[in-house]
Amino acid sequence: MSTTQKESATYDIILLLGILLLVGMGIIMVYSSSSVLAAKRFGDSYYFIKRQALFALFGGIALLICRYIPYTVYKKLAYPVLFSGIALLIALHIPGWAHEVGGAKRWFRFMGLSFQPSEFAKIALIIYLAYSMSKKQENIKQFSIGFLPHAIVLGCFLILLLVQPDFGMACIIGMIAWIMLFIGGVRVSYLFTAAAALLPLAYFALTNAGYRTRRLIAFLNPWEHQDSAGYQIVHSLMAIGSGGVTGKGFGNSHQKLFYLPEPHTDFIFSVVGEELGLIGVCVIICTYIAILCVGFRLAMKSSDTFATYLGAGITATIGIQVIVNIGVALGLLPTKGLTLPFVSYGGSSLVLSMAAIGILMNISRQQRMK
Repeated sequence: MSTTQKESATYDIILLLGILLLVGMGIIMVYSSSSVLAAKRFGDSYYFIKRQALFALFGGIALLICRYIPYTVYKKLAYPVLFSGIALLIALHIPGWAHEVGGAKRWFRFMGLSFQPSEFAKIALIIYLAYSMSKKQENIKQFSIGFLPHAIVLGCFLILLLVQPDFGMACIIGMIAWIMLFIGGVRVSYLFTAAAALLPLAYFALTNAGYRTRRLIAFLNPWEHQDSAGYQIVHSLMAIGSGGVTGKGFGNSHQKLFYLPEPHTDFIFSVVGEELGLIGVCVIICTYIAILCVGFRLAMKSSDTFATYLGAGITATIGIQVIVNIGVALGLLPTKGLTLPFVSYGGSSLVLSMAAIGILMNISRQQRMK
């Protein structure tokens, strides 16, 4: 086996062990953070952990399947996947189809399970951009070829997300596209001009939704608004701060006892900090760093531009979600309902994220076969 093949095999091991560690910790922490809530809400303290374990099983199957499907297949599926992602986002607005929570239409529900189309839309956009940029590589710096068509497609996704409304996910997808276009070689002047042009629209979206404005004000001074919009951030900081170096011990979180909202989803990192302390937090962060380093390394080493863009897009997606979720938990970013990849409770996020890791592993596998 050549040096490159050995290195690629090592990447596979790091990815697999990293995902197994995060998913395993996730299942344990979902139980710890949700058992009291589940017992009160459903009369079964194991309600969330049973579902999370099922999601992990589906995710593992998806990872294995994608691990052995040649990544080049996604070139042929780029447009069908793209249109499917757009169609699913449109279908949310068909009366009676979407499950509405707090005025937002972001989920489909079927047989007790929920599916969030925006999670699929992220993958769809990544596959499309990777295919389109690799095909147009020679003319990528031309405005009408390298920038405009991709901006139009991105605009469709952003509009469909904003009308749900899901401002946070729109920002996430916008950042993913920006990073991929930057890596793909689109002129930086186009990218920065587009970003600057979107700032007034972002300001309008923030100031014309009362709850977003309150979140932003609370972010600037959470302790002054700890009984209202700053409640989540304050209790998240209290949880992490009280954990110390070694934590209070598994199951001993105080903030999960109906103080910290959604402790098993958006703020599971806070419970980790309280129960497992700085040591547990560092284990999770270091595992993410290892996965991200391997992902970008695989992408950059590939001789196939499609694989490079696909791998970079998948890795960037995971990295952005990690940064945003942890940033919110630490009070470094305004509150946004976004899961911590592989750790938080949630079927759509877990299954599709593990499938994406399977694609990365296939890119690694194809490199060894060459």
